[in-house]
Amino acid sequence: MAVSARYFVRLKLRLLANGLRGRTQRVALFVIGAVMAAAAAVSGYALFSVIGVLGEQRAAEVVFPLAGSAVVLGWLFLPLIIFGVDESLDPARFALLPLRHVTLVRGLFAASLVGVPAIATFAATLGMVHAAAMLGGFFAATVELVGLIGGILLCAALSRAVTSAFATALRSRRSRDLATVALAGSAALLGPLQLGLRSAIERADWQGIGHVVDVLAWTPLGAPYSMGLDVATGRLWAVPIKIVVVAATIALLLWWWSGSLEKAMLGAKSGSRERTASQLTPVAQLVPRWLPRNRFGALAGREMRYWWRETRRRATLISFVAVALFLPVLVAVSGGPAGASGAVLVFVAALAAVSLTNQFGFEGSAYAANVVAGVPGRVELAARATGLSVYVLPPLLVISVIASVVPGRGAAAPALIGTVLAAYGVALAVAMPISVRAAYALPDSTSPFAMSSGGGTAKGLLSFAALIGATIATAPLQIGAWLLGDVWLWIGLPVGIAYGAGGLVLGLRLAAPMLDDRMPELLATVSAGSQ
Repeated sequence: MAVSARYFVRLKLRLLANGLRGRTQRVALFVIGAVMAAAAAVSGYALFSVIGVLGEQRAAEVVFPLAGSAVVLGWLFLPLIIFGVDESLDPARFALLPLRHVTLVRGLFAASLVGVPAIATFAATLGMVHAAAMLGGFFAATVELVGLIGGILLCAALSRAVTSAFATALRSRRSRDLATVALAGSAALLGPLQLGLRSAIERADWQGIGHVVDVLAWTPLGAPYSMGLDVATGRLWAVPIKIVVVAATIALLLWWWSGSLEKAMLGAKSGSRERTASQLTPVAQLVPRWLPRNRFGALAGREMRYWWRETRRRATLISFVAVALFLPVLVAVSGGPAGASGAVLVFVAALAAVSLTNQFGFEGSAYAANVVAGVPGRVELAARATGLSVYVLPPLLVISVIASVVPGRGAAAPALIGTVLAAYGVALAVAMPISVRAAYALPDSTSPFAMSSGGGTAKGLLSFAALIGATIATAPLQIGAWLLGDVWLWIGLPVGIAYGAGGLVLGLRLAAPMLDDRMPELLATVSAGSQ
């Protein structure tokens, strides 16, 4: 009997319902995420449709391809950086079932379209259909609707193909460096585009922007969202060409995803040989020399190794480095105001600490070893923060110097470093209680970006909560830097270090007793696995 894609959709919905059943916290996060997505969808619909109501044909030709490209790129990068990918239907679980490969790809692809992000994205872009109807009539609206369907299919295919391929690469040590360069390079491609757009806007070179958009409308990024406008302007010949472009791109992405999907089902081959007992490294040598030979040093050394070797954590680090190097350099090169660099670096520093908002979820049932050993909460949290800081502090310091030296403000480097360290320390303080009170289980999947049903909403909301909390907590430093002027250049570094250290100590004092009291409940939460 042929297996229809609807069975995969029904299975995903059933898993989503089971994952929410009896879990008040997860239900609350899911509802909040759904409400926020609905608000974004309504806002997007209104913004797009008002262009048609006003009859602004050229404005629509500029906005729709640009907005559509932003939507597609958002589907590409946000799962890698913030939300993750819903892998409630893990491909590896279908490996032993008598399913044709084409059936599996079709079913998993259909299931990936069922969820809050896809529905919200499609609802928001429906405003383009309204605008096309106002500008070109019923036929233009119909063609635009066809384009939007192709656009959401393109978003899902691109997200799945890239994350699956990147996850497969990360499982191999030999290809890890190549995957790192690929992601960083892909993220860096946004820089020149944004620099060009910002420069054109500042010079009011609207003709130049129009030329860029005209080219973008023929790429897979903008083509799905400009078909209705082609009908409205009488360019009917362009519609079938763009349909072919979009359809061919989707087909290539699904073919790419199909290859990495097969590797995920078969399992990653390890090229390393098994080590004999005589070759194993003594536990004492696993602790770096600069760490104390005690429980804290052992835990911190373990965290350092986990952050580099465990695929989920390594993916988080790579995504952070790509964003950390891209954003501040973009602001510095574009010649933004002095305060802009500080604000961007505060965001980047907070983003680094956000990695700890679900630090216990990375381990799952392995956290039982720490519970049985009775590790004090203060030691546990301090060791985990140290393990992450070893990898994120050097990039933060480097980009702080670059963001100061490139625009010719080298004297502001110490103060900017102080601001960054303050933001990082405060963000750690915000993330620690969240990680104890709002932990969630990660699915048992080979993909480092995999999330269980509803997990992406939880991850995104907790990440935004930590970012907002850290930004608010560092507001006094930003205000002080603005009020003190040149004086801040001299006192910014020591004040920032003291501020960040004070925030970290306060966070430990708040979160450590919570962890001591909630160890069994926390273990049960992160061990729940994918439902």
